[in-house]
Amino acid sequence: MGEIRPRGTLRTYLGIAPGVGKTYVMFRDARAERRRGVDTVVAYWERHGRAATVAQLADLEVLPTRPVVYRGATFEELDVQAVLDRAPKLALVDELAHANVPGSGREKRWQDVDELLGHGIDVYTTLNIANIELLSQLVARITGVHPAEPVPDAFVRTGEIKLIDLEPAALRRRLAQGLVFPKERADAALSSYFRFANLSALRELAQLWLDDSVSDAAATFTAAHGVEEPSKCTVIVVGLEGSSADEWLIRYGGHLAEISGATLQGVHVRAEDNLDRPPSERLEEDRRLLAERNGTLVEIRAADTASGLIRVARECGAAQVVIGSRPRTRLARRLRGPTVDEALRAAGELSVQVVNVGRAGTGEHHGRHHKENPPS
Repeated sequence: MGEIRPRGTLRTYLGIAPGVGKTYVMFRDARAERRRGVDTVVAYWERHGRAATVAQLADLEVLPTRPVVYRGATFEELDVQAVLDRAPKLALVDELAHANVPGSGREKRWQDVDELLGHGIDVYTTLNIANIELLSQLVARITGVHPAEPVPDAFVRTGEIKLIDLEPAALRRRLAQGLVFPKERADAALSSYFRFANLSALRELAQLWLDDSVSDAAATFTAAHGVEEPSKCTVIVVGLEGSSADEWLIRYGGHLAEISGATLQGVHVRAEDNLDRPPSERLEEDRRLLAERNGTLVEIRAADTASGLIRVARECGAAQVVIGSRPRTRLARRLRGPTVDEALRAAGELSVQVVNVGRAGTGEHHGRHHKENPPS
C-alpha cells in the first residue's frame, strides 16, 4: 500500500471579474514554489491567448488534459487520474467554476479539485467573485448577468483565499488595450458588465465577503446600497441547427452574453415541411446547455431559415445574431451565397455574426457579416 498523505490545502485566487490577472499571479506564485523545490504541475489552464500569462508557463510542467467526446465533439477536461498518477505536491487548476462535459465522471470541477485534495495534493485555483454561490444572485442584480457555474461558499472557505485586487480603472484600461478580450469586443464589455460602477460594486462585495467580521456580505452590501433590479438586458440570439455544432455555438453565444451583459436565446428554425427535424434528444441537450447559461430555447417553423431566425431575433429585441458555419452543416448550406445577403438585409440594424465552428480559419469581415473562431 502507498503512503497515506494528509489532505491537501487549497488556495483560491479570487478576482472581481475576468481579466484581473488571477491565472498570471497563480502561475507566478507556483513558479516561486517550484524554485523552492516544491514538486509542481499545471493540471489544467484556460487558453485565453494572453501573452503575459502564457509566458509564466515557461518552466512549469503541464500535464495533458483528458479528451471527452460528447455529441460528436471533443472537449478537453481536467484529467484527475493523470494528476493522481503523477502525484505532485502542488497542482494548478484554472477556472474552478466549470461544469464538466457529461461522461467526465464528476459533474463540477470543484468536485475534481476536492478529489485531488483528498489524495493529499495541494491545489491552487482561480475563481471570480460572481461564481461564489451565496453571492451569485446579488451579482446578477448588480450586473444583469447570471453567473453560469456557482461554487459552494463553504468549499472555497476551506482553504486560503488570495484576492487579486485590481482597481476598476486599471481593469478597464486593460480591456480597452485588448489585453483581456479581442479589441473588437472591448466596447461592448466596457459599456455593460465592465462598467465602472459594476466593477466598484464587485470589488466592495469581494472585500466584504473576505471580512471575517461581516456575517452576511450580501445583506450588508444590500443594506448599504439598496440594489435595484438592473435595466432590461440586451439579447444574444444563437441560431441552432440541431447538431453537435450547437454546443460550440451555445458556448460562444454564452461568452458574448457574459461580456456584454446580455441574455442568451437559442433559436431552432425548422422547415415547414417538417422533414429536417433533428432528434428530440439533441434539442433537449441544447435546452440544458442554454439553461446552464440562463438562456432559453425557441423552436419555430419557417419556409426560410434566415428570415425566420431574423424575425425571432427582432421579436425578442436581439442586439446580435450568431450563426454557425462549417462544411456540410445544414444551416451553413442554407446561409451560403445570396441567402447571406438576404439575411443581412432583413436584419436591418441587427448585427449578424457567422462563426466558424469547424476547422480554425482566419477572420473575414463582410459589412456586418463577421466570421471568427470560437473562444477557447
